[in-house]
Formats: sequence, structure tokens, C-alpha cells
Amino acid sequence: MSGFVLAIDQGTTSTRAILFDGQMKVAGSGQQEFTQHYPASGWVEHDPEEIWASVLTTVKAALKAAGRAASDVAAIGITNQRETVVIWDKATGKPIHNAIVWQDRRTAPLCQKLKKQGLEKKFTRKTGLLLDPYFSGTKIAWMLDKVKGARKRASKGELLAGTIDSFLIWRLTGGKVHATDATNASRTLVYNIAENAWDEELLAVLNIPARMLPEVKDCADDYGVTEKNLFGAGIRILGVAGDQHAATIGQACFEPGMMKSTYGTGCFALLNTGSDLVRSKNRLLTTIAYRLDGKTTYALEGSIFIAGAAVQWLRDGIKVIGKAEQSGKLAAEADPTQNVYLVPAFVGLGAPHWDADARGAIFGLTRNSGPAEFARAALESVAYQTRDLLDAMRKDWKGTSAKTVLRVDGGMVASDWTMQRLADILDAPVDRPTILETTALGAAWLAGSKAGVWPKAKEFAKSWALERRFKPEMDTSTRSAKLAGWRDAVRRTLSVP
Repeated sequence: MSGFVLAIDQGTTSTRAILFDGQMKVAGSGQQEFTQHYPASGWVEHDPEEIWASVLTTVKAALKAAGRAASDVAAIGITNQRETVVIWDKATGKPIHNAIVWQDRRTAPLCQKLKKQGLEKKFTRKTGLLLDPYFSGTKIAWMLDKVKGARKRASKGELLAGTIDSFLIWRLTGGKVHATDATNASRTLVYNIAENAWDEELLAVLNIPARMLPEVKDCADDYGVTEKNLFGAGIRILGVAGDQHAATIGQACFEPGMMKSTYGTGCFALLNTGSDLVRSKNRLLTTIAYRLDGKTTYALEGSIFIAGAAVQWLRDGIKVIGKAEQSGKLAAEADPTQNVYLVPAFVGLGAPHWDADARGAIFGLTRNSGPAEFARAALESVAYQTRDLLDAMRKDWKGTSAKTVLRVDGGMVASDWTMQRLADILDAPVDRPTILETTALGAAWLAGSKAGVWPKAKEFAKSWALERRFKPEMDTSTRSAKLAGWRDAVRRTLSVP
């Protein structure tokens, strides 16, 4: 059997398809951006049809770039932007509304209402999550309430709901399979992560019919076969994981205590806690890291909404750089005597604050502050936020060692300046791997290992290779002063200090 494995990486701003060969090297790829829709302040939507079209286009492009046919591919692995959700017609496959994106804040009033009813502890105990618009459940409830006739149709079994992976699986298999994996399910706000099942009580609170939801499978499992007419031959879908979980797998963080952080649009740090379902006392999330062969591995997660998006703001918002890669060089030119802080709460603050109403702010400006200081503040904000997460993890779980090494991936990690500053602020080593496509690689490994053409976990972990380790160089007093300034800036930004 061919060792070629195809990864579909459906992200927040673009879709990528990457074909890996039997040595787990990239043989061909395709990428396509798609439209971001902002129908109201704080609202973010995607057109599911445009996403679907981008999947078809990029898969064909990857195959063409590699000079391969669909019949050469042993399996497909899918990874996706988590929490973004779609409702579609069971008969036609047509969405009833645009996908509501994970960044969307429209359900903040509903979350606040549920909190006032004293329900957050119940949701957290069962799902490991907090009542925040970030998660999928309240988005489904919103669509059922706001789209004309949706609730009636859902109760009659005419509508299906799911995260992007489920929608793609449904389309790829011609409507034969309605499924998701345990990692995506664990982000919906209605999945009991201890029992590994949809939770009837929480579904009732949000008035979501269970029959709408997909079957929940292991991350490496049988998700059906693609329709032959799509790519010229049917391909088995054998792996699915949410993007941050796929990156955890791609970084080979299979042992408890291992930690990875992905720096894309947002930043998401996951700490493997093994079979230990840790209930955070510091407003981190408890989530399913992955589920393989029926065995669940848990993680603590810190979610930062704005990471790479801060660099996009420098480029597109205030236009101090022309290209994202210029940010590190500009930051290095900043006046070291100025202490400018950017708290990038453009869509609220995530962990460990979870303040949906906070908004971005800049502190410490002087008459001499300019583009270089803004660039440094934007990049440093990512390091400070990561430090907040690491501190919370250390408080929550005894397995978080002071010697914890952070494995990093995502677009921002290409910047040496940013990674060095990250190591300095964390006071911990930061490891950048030789393969930065860790999210796609994780999805591909799930499918390839299930197909029997790629190695099992232990052998796969041995293939992880270090490109560069960044060690902390900043002195203790400078670090302490910078962290004190950051914490003061955050305190001033919170909607309820």
C-alpha cells in the first residue's frame, strides 16, 4: 500500500492541503484563502460553501504538485479550526446560515444569562470549559433561535449540526457519514469529557436536539470514503482532530508534562496531563488532547485570542509594516528605555481572564514612541500572554515542571527575535522543530498510522527533530519589571478590574 497521506488543514483564514510521502516529507501542497465576513461588531462568519470549494481546489492542487493521483493516497487526515460551527439541511447538505466562527462574540448575552442562572459550574464540571461565546454550543442555539423555522426543522430531524470537520466529512462522503472526533466534540460545550458522550442535561439547557449532532469517534478511526467523482478515486478518511490537538500530536507531545504552543491567528498552549483529568482552579480549560484506541488523554489548555492577529493589526490596521515578517526586525530597533505595553483584547481576553467585554489598549506611550515600539509591544504581548498561561498551568498541575520545555509552531515562530523574547519572558527553553507544518503532520499521522503505512506513536515521536532551542538570556530583574508592567496593563484593561 502507498505511504502517501493527505492532510486537509482547514484553518481560520485559509485552507491547505498537504500530501506527505512515506517518509513523512511534504510531496505537494495547495493553499487558498477565503473571505472573512463581519456582519456586525464582534461578529465573524465564513461561507461554508466557499470553504468546501477551497477544500476541493487545494486537494487537487496538492495532488497535481506532487504528480500523484487520488489512487496513490492511502488515507486522508482532517484538521480544522475548532469551535466554528455549521448547521445544514440533512437532505440537501446546504447550510442554513453562514458558519459562525470561533472568534465570534454574538452569544455573549446568552453566556451571561446562563452565568446569572448559576450554570457555569455545571458546564465546567462536565465539559472542562467556561461559559464563553468562544465555544460552539451557544452558536448552535443562536442559529436555531434566529434562523426562521430552524427549531421546528431541527426537532423533526431535518437539520444536522457540527464543527467544520463534520461538515467536510458529510460532503466528502456524499452524506453517508455524520461524525466528528473526541477533540472537536470536547469544544462544543455540550460534550461530557469524563463520560465521552453528548450530555443530555446540557443539551436541554441550550435546547439543542441530540439527533442533530454527529457520532463521536476516536481521532484515528474510520470516517468513511470520499466520493469517487471528487478526486478521481475514493480515499479513506482515517484521521480527524481539531487544529490545536493535531499540532500537539504533530509535536509528538505524547507524554504527560509535554507542552506545545501554536502561534497562528491566536495562540493555543496545550499541556499533556495523561489520563489525569485536571480541573483547573485558574480558569484554564480542561480538554481532550486526543483519543486513540478508546483511551482518552487529557490536557490543560490556555487559549489566547490574539497572537499573529496582532502582527496583522500592525500591517493592516495601523500600517507600520508592509509584511508580517518585518515585525521582528522593527521590534529589535525599539528604544530599550521605553516600556510600551499592548494588551491585544481586540475581541476580549481569553485565558486566564476570560473577559469578553475587555477591549484592546496601549500603555506607556511617550512623545518618542513610534513604529518600532508598537512592533515590540505587539510581539511582546504574545510572550506575556503565554507566560500567564504557563504560570496558571504550574499552579493547576504538579506535573508542570519548572524545567518544562515549550515546543512551538505556527507562523510567528519563524521570527528569531520573537522566539528569543518568548524564552526570555517565560524563563524557559523554547524548542522550534525542523518541521513547522505540525498541525497538518499531526492529522496526517493519525490517518497514516490507522492505515498501517506510517509508524505508531513511539516511533513517530523519534522522528521529531529540533531546528533550534532558544534559551532565556534576560536577567531576572529586567524580566520581573517587565512582567509587573504587563500585569498592571492587563488590570487596567479588564472590564471588571
